[in-house]
Amino acid sequence: MERFDIAVIGTGPAGLEAAITAKVRNKSVLLLGNKGSSDKVSKAHTIQNYLGLPNIPGDEMAKAFLNHAADMGVEITEDKVNAVYSMGNYFAIQCHDGDYEASSVIVAAGMSAMKPFPGEIENLGRGVSYCATCDAALYKGKTAIIVAYSAEDEEEAEFLAERADKVYYLPQYDYVGSLGGNIEVTTGVKPEAIEYKDDQAILTTDGDTYSADGIFILRQQIAPSQLVPGLKMDGNHVEVDRSMATNIKGLFACGDITGLPYQYIKAAGEGNVAALSAVSYLADLKKSDN
Repeated sequence: MERFDIAVIGTGPAGLEAAITAKVRNKSVLLLGNKGSSDKVSKAHTIQNYLGLPNIPGDEMAKAFLNHAADMGVEITEDKVNAVYSMGNYFAIQCHDGDYEASSVIVAAGMSAMKPFPGEIENLGRGVSYCATCDAALYKGKTAIIVAYSAEDEEEAEFLAERADKVYYLPQYDYVGSLGGNIEVTTGVKPEAIEYKDDQAILTTDGDTYSADGIFILRQQIAPSQLVPGLKMDGNHVEVDRSMATNIKGLFACGDITGLPYQYIKAAGEGNVAALSAVSYLADLKKSDN
């Protein structure tokens, strides 16, 4: 079986940048993920803070990322990763369509969402979004609904409320915050379905129905520890140091999976660092083998 130098899991900004950097460093790369890149990128309305690409639609950004990778000779293997096992000086990667081996691994799989609500995926990018701070500028004078899963989301609600006329905040956790002003907090309701009708996003819950210009679903739950046995976590995120190294030797992580902020430019930067760290790890591994 061919053993790649570096396996990268995920084809969002972090994974693509990691693969490109590894390729520049003349390493053999296995890139596992969706050939269409990340839905979070491609279905974003407009990104305003990515250096060199001002006010770019998400689908154009995704295309630019994929074209760059293709120009560098990076190929995407579209396969679902089921498990990654450390075998000492290499990793065994079990996928839906086969098994692979790599001397090092970079996990850039993004956030693992819970089961989507009926109508959520169908309306992603058309009334449904996963990042309130990313799209806040589009809600000047408008209304929005936030379905939140962590107290950390309250900061996003406040940021959005500075631009929107009204924000409905539906915490799915034990809310003890003090949001106010144009933010209306309703606790104890569970979202059930989403639809988009007459230019309005409609959220049906077990207690009431809410209508607004858009709905933000701010899930933060991931389960990378199920993907990589023994992986050390920091809450719901993979614990890494500044080199993007995890507690497992030779395994690195980057992007949304490492925690806030969930920004494309942050993810790409971490992908670059993770790849450079993996290259250094491989050099040390080669020295130890000699």
